[in-house]
Amino acid sequence: MGYKRQLERYVLNTNWEDLPDEVQARALVCSVDLMTALILGVHGEQFQNGKRLAQHMQAGSLSIPGDADRYGFLGAVTALAHASNSFDIDDGHNRIKGHPGTSFVGGVLAAGLERDISYREYLTTLVVAYDVAVRMGLAIQDHYGFLHSTGAYGAVATAAGIGRIFGFDPQQMNTAISMAEFHAPMVPVMRAVEVPSMNKDGVPFGGMVGALAALDTMAGETAKTHLLEMPQYAPLIDTLGSQYEIMQLYFKPYTCCRWGHQPIAAVIEMMRENGVTDTDIESVTVHTFDAATRLSKIVPRDTDEAQYNIAYPVAAAIVHGDVGYRQVCNEALGDERVLRMMQRLQFVKDPQMEREFPEKRLAWVELVLKNGKQLVSRVYAADGEATDGVDMAWIQQKFRRITAPFLDERAAQDVLTLLTKELDRPLRDVVAKINRALGIG
Repeated sequence: MGYKRQLERYVLNTNWEDLPDEVQARALVCSVDLMTALILGVHGEQFQNGKRLAQHMQAGSLSIPGDADRYGFLGAVTALAHASNSFDIDDGHNRIKGHPGTSFVGGVLAAGLERDISYREYLTTLVVAYDVAVRMGLAIQDHYGFLHSTGAYGAVATAAGIGRIFGFDPQQMNTAISMAEFHAPMVPVMRAVEVPSMNKDGVPFGGMVGALAALDTMAGETAKTHLLEMPQYAPLIDTLGSQYEIMQLYFKPYTCCRWGHQPIAAVIEMMRENGVTDTDIESVTVHTFDAATRLSKIVPRDTDEAQYNIAYPVAAAIVHGDVGYRQVCNEALGDERVLRMMQRLQFVKDPQMEREFPEKRLAWVELVLKNGKQLVSRVYAADGEATDGVDMAWIQQKFRRITAPFLDERAAQDVLTLLTKELDRPLRDVVAKINRALGIG
């Protein structure tokens, strides 16, 4: 059924009123979560690189969240795509083992600002873009036989979201999706896991490829045949409009790779319950699945090395009781207490944890105290899973905690009210008001 433009028509013809109540509610949750990532992201070095790149593109008048500069459309896509995944605090999806929301939010937000759509239309576009990202991710990974990460399928979701906002017809949408899928970045994620860098999940290049595919379509270019038109992937298309992938997302409480969240939660809770501080600890052993043990354990030199790392975030959680912007920003990386704690950590593969992966990401932790006492945790799953029923209360608490370095309580509430109550407001107005809350403009 994929060859009948079913995907394209779903992207173009879905309306807010068509969506089930729980999907509408989840779209609002995702919007808050993605804005959390963007507000943090503009304070990272990756965003600064994106800004410098955007300066070589056409000038314009678009304002983006968290920044006083103005951008043209492609520059806004570029800057936002560099911001959205900068602190690894964005949503994820277990089946594709990546981050769909960050993959397209830059392109969708930039297109929405360019065409001055309503916030409601922006939310609707998020819903359909999640469906494109996840389905294309599954098809790409199956077709090529290795774990492509976020930028690969993000290029396609970006093109689809932009095409919807720009008013493409089904043929144009097919062209944009086909072009984006064929030219999408390869993004071999396990290389970035083991050797972290700003390559990371490939989000910036995925966003730029998706935007260029949409612009090239508008310029008259043609392309044919994307993977979701192949008969073997028809089951992924046949569930459109009945199975919404936005409902299968997980949400991240900490600014680091999801595979480190289980031991972080374990050590924070164990230490609180037992009245233990970092100075009481002799050694820590984390029992987890193999992929997590393969995360970098180097002393980080920059934010990216701190996030795609398992030793640094766990050590930071032990010392500071949290892993957020203040723990992973470049200025925090020389903390001697955290660096000393890294030397006391061990990570070992647990056969049972490995059998549960990737459907579940699990870990348990042993603490040996300097007085000889041994503490053993229960098995932890990462908080915020799709099965946890993440709701607006959960995501607002995360928003306040994570953005606290930049928003006081009153400003945070103003932003949350905008993102949850003002659906008919123009998207440009929403962004302008967010920037005023941030002290910009």
